[in-house]
Amino acid sequence: MSTFMIHTAQSALSNAPIADSFFDGFREQMINVPGGQLFCRVGGRGMPVLLLHGYPQTSAMWHYVAADLVRDYTVICPDLRGYGRSLKPATDVQHAPYSKRAMAGDMIALMNTLGHDQFLVGAHDRGARVAHRLAADHPERVLALATLDIAPTREMYRDADSAFAQTYWHWYWLTQPHPFPETLITGSNDFYWLAKCGSGKAGLRPFVRQALTEYLECFNDSAVVHGACEDYRAAATIDIAHDDADTSKLTMPLLALWGQHGAIQTHFDCLALWRERAENVQGWSLQGGHYLAEEVPDQVIPAFRDFFANALAKNV
Repeated sequence: MSTFMIHTAQSALSNAPIADSFFDGFREQMINVPGGQLFCRVGGRGMPVLLLHGYPQTSAMWHYVAADLVRDYTVICPDLRGYGRSLKPATDVQHAPYSKRAMAGDMIALMNTLGHDQFLVGAHDRGARVAHRLAADHPERVLALATLDIAPTREMYRDADSAFAQTYWHWYWLTQPHPFPETLITGSNDFYWLAKCGSGKAGLRPFVRQALTEYLECFNDSAVVHGACEDYRAAATIDIAHDDADTSKLTMPLLALWGQHGAIQTHFDCLALWRERAENVQGWSLQGGHYLAEEVPDQVIPAFRDFFANALAKNV
């Protein structure tokens, strides 16, 4: 790594604010799932809430939201397969081990081990795509689904134009055959992460030092870089095939939140696209960019709380 790369990472970390608390009272566990183990953070008591992170992050992104929800819920924050400290299986020509169906299967195994038959889900970015497949494949398990800054994968690819491709270039570049993107990222991991995640209006301000340290440490693992690329390769191929095969809409309540300063707001009608995939959709934009749970937790937390409480009340 060049001196410039090291300086960039050191500067970002030294300038990042230190959170007063960071998963205080949560326990860290490695949970066995078929093919390996998932790292997860677990805390609280009550109805379980499963929180799924996005790219190129880890479960650390939920530190604000989890600290609030843990007062009334059992909060489970895993690292997805391919990310963080979780399993990174060998792939195949169809990218099936990194399909959202496989990732959703991990979540079912995780929740089975923890003893939760039904649960609420909050999810961001790639994690929300896993959550969508989880709700489609296992509707009896998911009581309600809240998503942050995504529209459904199939519909986004269908409606994408060149302006979107300029903004979400990684959607296309990361799908290039192995080892092209992996080779170009490796050796410049910190620079890539900071440039990619700091490119929005908020820059790197949403990321506290504890989380940023974890993100950069994990993304310096070549297996994480490869796993993330496989996640995107699967999204453009096998995941769309699975979406095309769906013959019914989601029936559980779905909350879609997105950032006013992000690509979803600019390029898509988020609610219209979700209503192609689900029957019971509500949502609105928040005053933030892509990393909403870290940038504007004061807006995300009450939205999640109200949505989950109303969903549970209707299930009584």
